[in-house]
Amino acid sequence: MSEPTPGVSPCVFCNIVNKVERTEILFEDDDICVFPDIKPASKLHVLVIPKRHIEDVKCLTPDDKELIAKMLNVARDLLSKSNLPLEDSRLGYHWPPFRSVRHLHLHAIAPASEMGFISRLIFKKDSYWFVSPEYVESMLG
Repeated sequence: MSEPTPGVSPCVFCNIVNKVERTEILFEDDDICVFPDIKPASKLHVLVIPKRHIEDVKCLTPDDKELIAKMLNVARDLLSKSNLPLEDSRLGYHWPPFRSVRHLHLHAIAPASEMGFISRLIFKKDSYWFVSPEYVESMLG
């Protein structure tokens, strides 16, 4: 059995945050990190993640309300700076167990009108498996 590499986490997103896994970072501050999705659903498809490991939306507490709002604002700013209209975007979180990585991440996808059939299913607005940022905020009270 091989020993784990020092500083390497079993979470790929924590490895991106800690610069162990290489990827293009589009935005970063003390709290969050933004990078492209490896399987883009449209022209722009980024993931906005907290630097602190939070497994998923069900693990959020009322103390995380400010973090969630910041993640959404950064996603909207990125869409705006990319000259992509918010009206033709899809923002949301996969609801457990319908997530591929166990680290909270907000999807920001645009233009939503250019998403393919499978992507429209995977990122179906207000579905049982993909929920809006507003829904997640409302859960936190």
